[in-house]
Amino acid sequence: MKKITIDPVTRIEGHAKITIDLDDSGKVTNARMHVTQLRGFEKFCVGRPFTEMPSLTARTCGICPVSHLISASKACDMILAVKPPHTGRQLRRVINLAQIMQSHALNFFHLSSPDLLLGFDAPKEDRNIFNLIKTHPDIARNGIGLRAFGQKIIEQLGGKRIHPGWIVPGGVSHKLEPEIKDWILKGIPEQIKVTRDILDWFKKEIKNFNEEIRTFANYPTLFLGLVNDNGELEHYDGKVRVMDHIGKIVADKLDPREYQSYIGEAVEEDSYLKSPFYKPFGYPNGVYRVGPLARLNIADRCGTPIADEEHAEFKSLERGPILSSFFYHYARLIEIIYCLEKIEMILKTDDILDPHIRSFAEPNRLEGIGMSEAPRGTLMHHYRIDENGLITFANLIIASGNNNLAMNHGVYQVAKHFIDGNNITDGALNRVEAVIRAFDPCLSCSTHAIGKMPLMLELRDSNKKIVDIKTRGI
Repeated sequence: MKKITIDPVTRIEGHAKITIDLDDSGKVTNARMHVTQLRGFEKFCVGRPFTEMPSLTARTCGICPVSHLISASKACDMILAVKPPHTGRQLRRVINLAQIMQSHALNFFHLSSPDLLLGFDAPKEDRNIFNLIKTHPDIARNGIGLRAFGQKIIEQLGGKRIHPGWIVPGGVSHKLEPEIKDWILKGIPEQIKVTRDILDWFKKEIKNFNEEIRTFANYPTLFLGLVNDNGELEHYDGKVRVMDHIGKIVADKLDPREYQSYIGEAVEEDSYLKSPFYKPFGYPNGVYRVGPLARLNIADRCGTPIADEEHAEFKSLERGPILSSFFYHYARLIEIIYCLEKIEMILKTDDILDPHIRSFAEPNRLEGIGMSEAPRGTLMHHYRIDENGLITFANLIIASGNNNLAMNHGVYQVAKHFIDGNNITDGALNRVEAVIRAFDPCLSCSTHAIGKMPLMLELRDSNKKIVDIKTRGI
């Protein structure tokens, strides 16, 4: 038996490694992704006032803090037993859409486009954003500008680009100013054009990635996410829809507050990343995918003009749901267009400058659950408090965790197809990493496990000689 280790996985957020097992003939027998970091934010939260949870849990991630602010605040709304005013909810939507837009731009242009534009087999020293600036300066510049626009919206609304404190229990902390509204609206048309241009390029290039399309976690799973009452794409509110691999709606209008009745969490010994599954199908058969690919699969339509056109074309790729995870890239570009269009629609409503943006109350419940769609998929926050308003229990089911089982299947599928143990190429190893990049995992905020992971600790002296070894679970 031989083993290949890719450590670390590059161009992702967080730390992970991949192990690939080969038999004596060089054929792949198994492949796994291992998330090697533990942050334990759920335990840090215990004992804190529940009102701190939005700003506290946002610190789990510098890439998608707004998503945590949204889900955490919705959980706190439930504890307060209040519904934020309409304008407050709409402003929460705007900042969440801006974050999804900038995060998708980060993945597509900065992390994934070096493979798409330069080739999966390009020399590894060339596969980076810096070389992309040299070889494709216009695309690189547009990608940077698109992400900057999303970050600037977050800053203008929330006061900071990272970890804004604007989203609070009951709504948002201050109203939208007219000059900020006008600035955002003025910048949207250009960013829609930028996104449509790169989307047109991507659609023409799809034919060059047939092997990747066939093997990048291309297999039957469930798809899970939020839709609104009209079955349209939804990121802030809505009910849960579950669809199978042939397009049958397995469950619809599931209440986010009852997530524990249909979502379970498994822990595997070789990773700190939990493995959620759809309970009615059991573990591991209840594997599902979340995020932009899943959202476009389950939605009947997007609900904005240009995105609806692109969504219809996207759905025409297959008779049923799009199964290849390579198309996460395609789905992200459509969602960027949707986010821009939806922000524009919201900002043009008559009451968006209304100062009534927050509801106030004392705790009226001892438990709260908040669910929203983060850039990478469905995000759940679940809190319990004592009579003093202090957190006694916190559970966070992160989007990247929801995709854990699917990512591992994808790693194995790609490794089995591209890895030849007798002739291991850098391009083949890059594709094993690239299937993970297609999911765009955010591992810093998704690493928290129940149970114990195998551990080996070596104590060495000044000459690096091993003095003692302690193990757990090995």
